[in-house]
Amino acid sequence: MFKHIVFWRFKDEACGHTKDENMQIVKDGLMGLIGKVPTLITAEVGIDVLHTPASSDMCLVCTFPDKEGFITYRDHPEHQKVLAYIGKVMEERKVIDFYFDR
Repeated sequence: MFKHIVFWRFKDEACGHTKDENMQIVKDGLMGLIGKVPTLITAEVGIDVLHTPASSDMCLVCTFPDKEGFITYRDHPEHQKVLAYIGKVMEERKVIDFYFDR
């Protein structure tokens, strides 16, 4: 199994929306990929509630059958649409990708 985890910090305002509005738009877009990208097994999106200096604003955790399944997801046209929007509204991104045993 392969796991993809992303952390973002968002701009306070972008694309005519507040940070909170943009996080909801991104969350909806990412969760909408379930069932559209066949290799995406699970997806969870979390929005931070503590707002500490070390916190990110949002986290995505996805699982795939293998690295190739992740690459299929990464390159999928529907995912690319969501990524294009994220690129306009985020100010920082951190990611980790790894294999794990079930």
